[in-house]
Amino acid sequence: MHHKTSSWPGSAAKRSATRPTIAATLLLSAACLTTPALADDATPETVVVTATRTPQPIDKTGQSVTVITAADLKTQQTDVLTDILAETPGLMVNRNGGTGQPTSISLRGAETGQTVVLIDGVRLNDPSATDEGAILSDVLVNNIDRVEILRGPQSTLYGSDAIGGVVNILSKRGGDAPFGGTASAEGGSFDTFHLNAAANGTTDNVEYGAALNWFDTGGISAADSRNGNTEADGYENFGATFNTRAHFGQDWSLDLRGYYTHGHDDFDDNYPPPNYQISDSAANNTNELFAGYAGVNANFGMLQNRVAFIATRGTRDYFDSASDTIHLNYDYEGSASRFEYQGIVDFNADNQLTFGAETEERSFRNDNFGINALYSPPVQLGHDRVSSGYGQYQTTLFDQLTLTGGVRYDDDAEFGGHTSLKFAGAWNIPGWDTTLRANYGDGFKAPSLYELYSQYKNPFHNLKPETAEGWEVGADHTFLDGGLRTSLTYFERHTHNQIDFISTFTPPYGYYENLDRTRASGIEAEIAAKLGDTLTLSADYTNLTAKNVLTGTELARRPHNSASGTLTWLPLPKLTLGTSVIFVGDRFDDGGNFVPLASNTTVNVFGSYAIMDRLELFGRVENLFDERSEDVYGYGRMGLAAYGGLRAAF
Repeated sequence: MHHKTSSWPGSAAKRSATRPTIAATLLLSAACLTTPALADDATPETVVVTATRTPQPIDKTGQSVTVITAADLKTQQTDVLTDILAETPGLMVNRNGGTGQPTSISLRGAETGQTVVLIDGVRLNDPSATDEGAILSDVLVNNIDRVEILRGPQSTLYGSDAIGGVVNILSKRGGDAPFGGTASAEGGSFDTFHLNAAANGTTDNVEYGAALNWFDTGGISAADSRNGNTEADGYENFGATFNTRAHFGQDWSLDLRGYYTHGHDDFDDNYPPPNYQISDSAANNTNELFAGYAGVNANFGMLQNRVAFIATRGTRDYFDSASDTIHLNYDYEGSASRFEYQGIVDFNADNQLTFGAETEERSFRNDNFGINALYSPPVQLGHDRVSSGYGQYQTTLFDQLTLTGGVRYDDDAEFGGHTSLKFAGAWNIPGWDTTLRANYGDGFKAPSLYELYSQYKNPFHNLKPETAEGWEVGADHTFLDGGLRTSLTYFERHTHNQIDFISTFTPPYGYYENLDRTRASGIEAEIAAKLGDTLTLSADYTNLTAKNVLTGTELARRPHNSASGTLTWLPLPKLTLGTSVIFVGDRFDDGGNFVPLASNTTVNVFGSYAIMDRLELFGRVENLFDERSEDVYGYGRMGLAAYGGLRAAF
């Protein structure tokens, strides 16, 4: 059974449906009213690593975690990771047009840069990006084993940028044989082609995984074609990843990991300021990211140790904007180098101490060329260093109550010291198949290097760090020996000194400012059901209120209602069919609430057939009803599209 796992063991959860009164209601009602067949076997325990930075059963973490498995990615034929992230409770995805265009996520109402994105322990957050968010448009599915999404402030273990939560991508490594792998090829609408090859295995004392990925599409007009824009904006992406562990005896091992992406996309300018009208243009840009990890693991009795060096370097070049079609317009470069130590002491099966120290240096460079250098400095430079120490203790009492407490201290070279706290509890009520959970966490995020040193830095005073406090309470319950699982969570977060961009009518046409306070609160409801031996359903609904406390206005692009559902059917042993539905409710495109965005519903269908043991034919139709309502004002959406291909295992 292919499913996604959310805040209960072995469960499935996703994100949206039609209208809350139609699609979400139908999906949730179907799960509740249909009596699932009893599970043949006990549901296997789901283990996650993101919540505590150590492997833990999900029902002991006391936190909301969604797990997207390799089976989910394969069944839904996901190419771009954010397409399936949009099916996560409380997570909103916004994209400025078609595939490859700038993409942002909001986790429980937080900003993109307030969520840490990791792949195999390496932060993908770009120090040169506006708010140091990850360049998510270039993150394609490439040899991914699982993705864990941890919701709520997580600064105790993950430091700055984790106010909203953590998205942790884990690639495949090792296997039962010395060599194995997969290869796939697909094509379809908008002149789209996608090739992928991956290899995994274990030889003697070495576990490895590696993959190559190439994607190319003619795309759609980034500026909404309904406004008369006809020029298609294409996208090309090449990616590579490897993950290797070499064992030297039972207690020593060496990890080497690497990640690379090179993306090139055409886009449409929003020019001139301050109105920023989006229309066809010849603008294009190239993004490149190198990331590497080298770590040593050593076990001394009950003490496990990890020492690692991590480095990233990203560049972004912009050409042919409406303001300058002659020169390279802008060149951004961001880099980070990080040393980490983590220790784990397992006193016994019920008591564990996790502690560590980290230091990271980030740098930023922006070169302005041509006429752009006339109203902003030709070169802008910035750097910062943060050194941190943390500790967390977890204990389980009476085989049913797990308590976790943690503290972290960050010393920022620019903004001084900050202490973060985390408390969590999970009570697995004996004989009830019920878990009650609660947690509290606070967060800290220093202004990004771009906000501090670009031409848009605040001309009046120094920016302050963003801080947040968040908490949640929830309950998970399993019925009918695992055939039906439900979850309900209430969450709340208060953010202080949140940073936003203020537009002006004179060059450089804006600057960054602390908004004062924002508040986000809401409810997440999830259901997963096994409807007989061949049919599975997952559905969820999120009710979110995210506002600027000072003005009373809603935060931009945060819908009050969102929902999703996925239905998967295996009518024949070799045939899989399914559909997913994503609903996004009414919201505003701007913080002043002057530009409304209509609700929209996206329906996808997918299917696959195993021609033989190691060869599979697959196909899907995306946006079945050609929903064209804008996610971002002025930018178009991918319309009705069909794709198909072959997948081989060897």
